[in-house]
Amino acid sequence: MKQETRSSLSIRSLDHVEELGAVYQLETRIWSVEDAVPVNHTAAAVKNGGFVLGAFIRNELIGFQYSFPGFDGNKVYLCSHSLGIDSKYRAFGVGEMLKNAQKVKALEKGYDLISWTYDPLETVNANLNLHKLGAVCTRYIENAYGEMSDHMNAGIPTDRFLVEWRIKNEKPRCSQSAYPQMPCVIETDVENGFSIPYKTNLNYSNDKLLVPVPGNYQDIKKQNFSLALKWREATKNVFIHFLRDGWTVTDLIKDRMKENQYLYLLEKE
Repeated sequence: MKQETRSSLSIRSLDHVEELGAVYQLETRIWSVEDAVPVNHTAAAVKNGGFVLGAFIRNELIGFQYSFPGFDGNKVYLCSHSLGIDSKYRAFGVGEMLKNAQKVKALEKGYDLISWTYDPLETVNANLNLHKLGAVCTRYIENAYGEMSDHMNAGIPTDRFLVEWRIKNEKPRCSQSAYPQMPCVIETDVENGFSIPYKTNLNYSNDKLLVPVPGNYQDIKKQNFSLALKWREATKNVFIHFLRDGWTVTDLIKDRMKENQYLYLLEKE
């Protein structure tokens, strides 16, 4: 089934208002009406250096990616605002295919940097963004979008990693076995199938460090909300400390020693 789905999937740019309206409808189903980008915004972006990509199974729109131009006062880059996939198709690698199509389109338009945000406790996104695509994180943004009411964000501060994907000078990803033993900034234990942070050490002289995060954060939110908040606070303190000091988050790997746990790789540039 997976191979059949991938072989029948196509990705193309969407320019017409009717197509952008279909993206809006899909976005409202994935998140909510309040969080969907209005068609007049996406239409304006498409006319001014941005683009919207649609992923189709035959003639059914099952995913999209929306980007618009960004400028930080010195450099123009592409801001990757949103990527959504119909829940029935999230296990088929559509997100990775959309991101690679985004890279091709961005290079065609003359961009060399794509930037976006994601929740550092969502390891599916982290695995795609850092490990598969080779992007890096250079900044931690506290409560980036304020309070959100959708099922993935409700009740939790919307802290985000700022990701930079340098699409003209990508570095090859290391295999997980290539990383030697490194210090872990947060010590964890396992209780009832959930990883628990219990001790943090910020004083290391190494130039490479590991930061553990749970691999089942949404399950933790549903079953132990106070633990979800504890993970947000513990990781926030670690990442703010190191990223402000010039460190970069460069990869995510599976923790071979503990179930349902992943490890971010921090490197001193």
